[in-house]
Amino acid sequence: MALRIITGIIGIAIAAFVIQYGGAPFAGFAIFLSLLAWHEYSGAFRRAGIITTYIFGALALILLLCCAWLGNAEELLAVLTFSMIAIFLLTVILRGSTRPTDACVSVAGIMYIGLPFAHLIFLRFLTDEPQPGEAVTTVQEIATNNSTLLDKIDLGILVDFLPTIDLSLNLSLNVNIDAGCALVWVLFACTWASDTFAYFVGSAIGSHKLASSISPGKTVEGFFGSIIGTILTAVIVGTVIFGLPLIKMAIAGFILAIAATLGDLVESVLKRFAGVKDSGIFLPGHGGALDRFDSLLFTAPTFYYFVILSGIA
Repeated sequence: MALRIITGIIGIAIAAFVIQYGGAPFAGFAIFLSLLAWHEYSGAFRRAGIITTYIFGALALILLLCCAWLGNAEELLAVLTFSMIAIFLLTVILRGSTRPTDACVSVAGIMYIGLPFAHLIFLRFLTDEPQPGEAVTTVQEIATNNSTLLDKIDLGILVDFLPTIDLSLNLSLNVNIDAGCALVWVLFACTWASDTFAYFVGSAIGSHKLASSISPGKTVEGFFGSIIGTILTAVIVGTVIFGLPLIKMAIAGFILAIAATLGDLVESVLKRFAGVKDSGIFLPGHGGALDRFDSLLFTAPTFYYFVILSGIA
């Protein structure tokens, strides 16, 4: 337990630095984590007799995330497309040593790992590309452009005899940082909260298995605890600290709790298929990078598109 706590503290310190700093350190650390996850992914499937295109896959991930860092979605799609074509061509060129199964698992791994980390980079730099002479968009600016916490609700249309009710609350602590930085903090806080609340609520009162054949430790009670805890976290971090709209943050918390749980279950399926308990040993007390960031692989793209579609940024 002590080792787990120490590793967690060091990890939070590193995460805090790269999230706050942004730029090359953030993109570089995302690339590093993706390569580590790819190494663990390839190692797990090697145990099951499936050999990924290891070096080619690593190069594809680097190119993929570099495109995301530069904000080039078209180039990212091109890298993904040509990587898929090249990997399947290896089944022809290296007939006998690279099987179709190997190629399929390799392409799936690049998408499973590369696309979520690419969306994480997109989220961090979402509003971080000012025009010459302009300043970087801050979280207070996107909070101002959104609705207030509950906005002014005019019930006159529904019930004429009731007056306009102002339920706007000024709870924000006015923490003003880059908008992309704030959004990543919301994402990480909610993802961590989902795992944490699911574990403690499930350990305390869990009795109904959520998916016993995949992850025996997960319970229905833990899942609902995860939803409540993630909604509260989204509201506290997103609304109270950064001033983002309450309703949108509550919805984001609900969606992220579901996405985090699904991400965890998917990684559990992969580990069961490969016959491994942990994906790696890089993080003492936590297992591997995939064990620690499995939920993030689903929450990062989910939150990115929620932010876009909901008009937050």
